Amino acid sequence: MESINELTSQEDWQNVWKRSMDSPILVYKHSTSCLISARAFKQLKTFQKSGEDEIDCYMVKVIENRRVSNEIAKDTNISHKSPQILLIDKQQVVWNTSHWKITEKRIRKEVR
Repeated sequence: MESINELTSQEDWQNVWKRSMDSPILVYKHSTSCLISARAFKQLKTFQKSGEDEIDCYMVKVIENRRVSNEIAKDTNISHKSPQILLIDKQQVVWNTSHWKITEKRIRKEVR
């Protein structure tokens, strides 16, 4: 996939959540007012642009789409943080991390 799709509605999230039953997905929670989030988002974009690992990537802006972010936390049973990244397979979070631990190298390691 060559882009990071933004989740802006609860319906968007529910569709992606269901899609995880067919193939793993990455969901990134982003704060548009946080420098740590900006750095983490850059790491995700570097991972995604390399094209070495094909996985659908999604982002939710937590300030602008709080309801979506809250629903993700509820459905995954993972407390909200931002920035935060979740690797989801078959509606199970198989890996998650946040803040400075979000690096291109760690994402690549977990996706493989």
